[in-house]
Amino acid sequence: MEILQNFEPLLRAFWYIAIPTSLIFIIQIAMTFLGGGTDADFDSATGHGGSDYQVFSFRNLINFLLGFSWTGISFYSTIHNTFFLILLALNIGALFVYMFFLIIEQIIKLSEDNSFKIQDTINKTGEVYLPIPEYKSGAGKIMISINGAYHELDAMTEHLRLESHTEVKVVKIDDNNILIVEPLEETLNLNTIEK
Repeated sequence: MEILQNFEPLLRAFWYIAIPTSLIFIIQIAMTFLGGGTDADFDSATGHGGSDYQVFSFRNLINFLLGFSWTGISFYSTIHNTFFLILLALNIGALFVYMFFLIIEQIIKLSEDNSFKIQDTINKTGEVYLPIPEYKSGAGKIMISINGAYHELDAMTEHLRLESHTEVKVVKIDDNNILIVEPLEETLNLNTIEK
Protein backbone atom coordinates (compact mmCIF):
# COMPACT_ATOMS: atom_id res chain seq x y z
CA MET A 1 0.00 0.00 0.00
CA GLU A 2 3.04 2.29 0.18
CA ILE A 3 2.85 2.87 -3.56
CA LEU A 4 -0.62 4.39 -3.09
CA GLN A 5 0.82 7.10 -0.83
CA ASN A 6 2.45 8.71 -3.89
CA PHE A 7 -0.91 9.09 -5.69
CA GLU A 8 -3.07 12.20 -5.57
CA PRO A 9 -5.83 12.07 -2.90
CA LEU A 10 -8.75 11.35 -5.30
CA LEU A 11 -6.89 8.62 -7.18
CA ARG A 12 -5.73 7.14 -3.87
CA ALA A 13 -9.36 7.12 -2.65
CA PHE A 14 -10.46 5.27 -5.81
CA TRP A 15 -7.75 2.64 -5.22
CA TYR A 16 -8.66 2.27 -1.53
CA ILE A 17 -12.23 1.51 -2.60
CA ALA A 18 -11.30 -0.69 -5.60
CA ILE A 19 -8.94 -3.15 -3.89
CA PRO A 20 -11.17 -4.44 -1.04
CA THR A 21 -14.30 -4.19 -3.19
CA SER A 22 -12.72 -6.33 -5.92
CA LEU A 23 -11.65 -8.96 -3.38
CA ILE A 24 -15.15 -9.13 -1.86
CA PHE A 25 -16.69 -9.30 -5.36
CA ILE A 26 -14.44 -12.25 -6.31
CA ILE A 27 -15.39 -14.06 -3.08
CA GLN A 28 -19.11 -13.42 -3.74
CA ILE A 29 -18.86 -14.74 -7.30
CA ALA A 30 -16.99 -17.84 -6.11
CA MET A 31 -19.59 -18.50 -3.39
CA THR A 32 -22.48 -17.99 -5.81
CA PHE A 33 -21.22 -20.29 -8.56
CA LEU A 34 -19.33 -22.86 -6.50
CA GLY A 35 -22.18 -23.38 -4.04
CA GLY A 36 -20.57 -21.89 -0.97
CA GLY A 37 -23.85 -21.67 0.93
CA THR A 38 -26.98 -19.57 0.63
CA ASP A 39 -26.45 -15.89 0.03
CA ALA A 40 -29.28 -13.97 1.70
CA ASP A 41 -28.60 -10.87 -0.38
CA PHE A 42 -28.83 -12.91 -3.56
CA ASP A 43 -32.27 -14.27 -2.59
CA SER A 44 -33.70 -10.99 -1.31
CA ALA A 45 -32.25 -8.94 -4.15
CA THR A 46 -34.11 -10.99 -6.73
CA GLY A 47 -37.23 -11.72 -4.75
CA HIS A 48 -37.34 -15.12 -6.55
CA GLY A 49 -38.36 -13.57 -9.83
CA GLY A 50 -37.35 -9.97 -9.60
CA SER A 51 -40.62 -8.51 -8.33
CA ASP A 52 -39.23 -7.62 -4.92
CA TYR A 53 -35.84 -6.25 -6.00
CA GLN A 54 -34.00 -4.58 -3.12
CA VAL A 55 -31.72 -1.75 -4.23
CA PHE A 56 -30.05 -1.40 -0.84
CA SER A 57 -28.27 -4.70 -0.24
CA PHE A 58 -24.65 -5.57 0.51
CA ARG A 59 -24.22 -7.21 -2.89
CA ASN A 60 -25.50 -4.11 -4.69
CA LEU A 61 -23.23 -1.89 -2.59
CA ILE A 62 -20.25 -3.98 -3.72
CA ASN A 63 -21.41 -3.83 -7.37
CA PHE A 64 -21.83 -0.05 -7.16
CA LEU A 65 -18.42 0.52 -5.52
CA LEU A 66 -16.78 -1.79 -8.04
CA GLY A 67 -18.11 0.22 -10.99
CA PHE A 68 -17.50 3.54 -9.23
CA SER A 69 -13.89 2.89 -8.21
CA TRP A 70 -12.64 1.23 -11.39
CA THR A 71 -14.27 3.93 -13.54
CA GLY A 72 -12.49 6.57 -11.44
CA ILE A 73 -9.16 4.77 -11.83
CA SER A 74 -9.63 4.15 -15.57
CA PHE A 75 -10.56 7.71 -16.50
CA TYR A 76 -8.47 9.59 -13.91
CA SER A 77 -5.76 10.54 -16.41
CA THR A 78 -8.27 11.25 -19.20
CA ILE A 79 -10.92 13.37 -17.46
CA HIS A 80 -9.25 16.22 -15.57
CA ASN A 81 -12.46 17.80 -14.27
CA THR A 82 -13.04 16.22 -10.84
CA PHE A 83 -16.79 16.88 -10.88
CA PHE A 84 -17.32 15.13 -14.25
CA LEU A 85 -15.05 12.25 -13.25
CA ILE A 86 -17.03 11.60 -10.05
CA LEU A 87 -20.34 12.03 -11.92
CA LEU A 88 -19.25 9.48 -14.54
CA ALA A 89 -18.06 7.09 -11.81
CA LEU A 90 -21.42 7.39 -9.99
CA ASN A 91 -23.34 6.67 -13.18
CA ILE A 92 -21.22 3.64 -14.06
CA GLY A 93 -21.62 2.37 -10.48
CA ALA A 94 -25.41 2.62 -10.81
CA LEU A 95 -25.18 0.89 -14.20
CA PHE A 96 -23.28 -2.01 -12.58
CA VAL A 97 -26.13 -2.48 -10.09
CA TYR A 98 -28.72 -2.45 -12.89
CA MET A 99 -26.70 -4.88 -15.05
CA PHE A 100 -26.35 -7.25 -12.09
CA PHE A 101 -30.12 -7.18 -11.62
CA LEU A 102 -30.73 -8.01 -15.31
CA ILE A 103 -28.22 -10.89 -15.24
CA ILE A 104 -29.65 -12.40 -12.06
CA GLU A 105 -33.21 -12.06 -13.39
CA GLN A 106 -32.21 -14.09 -16.48
CA ILE A 107 -30.51 -16.74 -14.31
CA ILE A 108 -33.66 -17.03 -12.17
CA LYS A 109 -35.81 -17.45 -15.31
CA LEU A 110 -33.55 -20.27 -16.50
CA SER A 111 -33.89 -22.06 -13.17
CA GLU A 112 -37.70 -21.79 -12.94
CA ASP A 113 -39.60 -25.05 -13.16
CA ASN A 114 -42.32 -24.46 -15.74
CA SER A 115 -43.08 -28.13 -16.32
CA PHE A 116 -46.78 -28.97 -16.38
CA LYS A 117 -48.25 -30.62 -13.28
CA ILE A 118 -51.87 -31.72 -13.40
CA GLN A 119 -52.32 -30.56 -9.78
CA ASP A 120 -51.83 -26.97 -11.01
CA THR A 121 -55.24 -27.16 -12.72
CA ILE A 122 -57.22 -27.26 -9.43
CA ASN A 123 -59.44 -24.15 -9.08
CA LYS A 124 -58.40 -22.90 -12.54
CA THR A 125 -60.94 -22.08 -15.21
CA GLY A 126 -61.03 -23.41 -18.73
CA GLU A 127 -63.35 -23.90 -21.67
CA VAL A 128 -65.04 -27.07 -22.87
CA TYR A 129 -63.41 -28.12 -26.14
CA LEU A 130 -65.23 -31.42 -26.80
CA PRO A 131 -68.66 -31.72 -25.12
CA ILE A 132 -68.60 -33.43 -21.74
CA PRO A 133 -71.38 -36.03 -21.34
CA GLU A 134 -73.60 -36.03 -18.27
CA TYR A 135 -72.40 -37.56 -15.01
CA LYS A 136 -70.77 -41.03 -15.38
CA SER A 137 -71.44 -41.17 -19.13
CA GLY A 138 -67.88 -40.58 -20.32
CA ALA A 139 -65.32 -37.83 -20.69
CA GLY A 140 -64.97 -34.80 -22.90
CA LYS A 141 -62.08 -32.38 -23.23
CA ILE A 142 -61.33 -28.88 -21.96
CA MET A 143 -58.75 -26.29 -22.94
CA ILE A 144 -56.99 -24.77 -19.93
CA SER A 145 -54.08 -22.35 -19.58
CA ILE A 146 -51.36 -23.20 -17.04
CA ASN A 147 -48.18 -21.10 -16.75
CA GLY A 148 -48.98 -19.38 -20.04
CA ALA A 149 -49.37 -22.61 -22.05
CA TYR A 150 -52.66 -24.14 -23.20
CA HIS A 151 -53.38 -27.80 -22.51
CA GLU A 152 -56.13 -30.04 -23.89
CA LEU A 153 -57.15 -32.37 -21.06
CA ASP A 154 -59.77 -35.04 -20.44
CA ALA A 155 -62.59 -33.88 -18.21
CA MET A 156 -65.79 -35.21 -16.64
CA THR A 157 -68.61 -33.52 -14.78
CA GLU A 158 -70.85 -34.39 -11.85
CA HIS A 159 -73.64 -32.37 -13.52
CA LEU A 160 -75.61 -32.47 -16.73
CA ARG A 161 -73.96 -32.45 -20.15
CA LEU A 162 -71.64 -29.49 -20.82
CA GLU A 163 -71.54 -28.17 -24.37
CA SER A 164 -68.52 -26.79 -26.22
CA HIS A 165 -67.40 -23.28 -25.23
CA THR A 166 -68.88 -23.63 -21.72
CA GLU A 167 -66.71 -21.95 -19.11
CA VAL A 168 -65.79 -24.44 -16.39
CA LYS A 169 -63.79 -24.61 -13.18
CA VAL A 170 -61.66 -27.60 -12.17
CA VAL A 171 -62.79 -28.82 -8.74
CA LYS A 172 -60.78 -32.04 -8.38
CA ILE A 173 -58.81 -34.72 -10.19
CA ASP A 174 -59.86 -38.36 -10.19
CA ASP A 175 -57.57 -41.38 -9.85
CA ASN A 176 -57.07 -41.63 -13.62
CA ASN A 177 -55.91 -38.00 -13.89
CA ILE A 178 -59.21 -36.93 -15.42
CA LEU A 179 -60.30 -33.48 -14.37
CA ILE A 180 -63.64 -33.14 -12.60
CA VAL A 181 -65.16 -29.81 -13.63
CA GLU A 182 -68.24 -27.79 -12.87
CA PRO A 183 -69.76 -24.99 -14.91
CA LEU A 184 -69.12 -21.46 -13.72
CA GLU A 185 -72.09 -19.77 -12.05
CA GLU A 186 -72.45 -17.20 -14.86
CA THR A 187 -72.58 -19.92 -17.53
CA LEU A 188 -75.06 -21.97 -15.50
CA ASN A 189 -77.33 -18.94 -15.02
CA LEU A 190 -77.11 -18.01 -18.72
CA ASN A 191 -78.08 -21.55 -19.82
CA THR A 192 -81.01 -21.53 -17.40
CA ILE A 193 -82.26 -18.18 -18.77
CA GLU A 194 -81.94 -19.42 -22.38
CA LYS A 195 -84.07 -22.49 -21.56
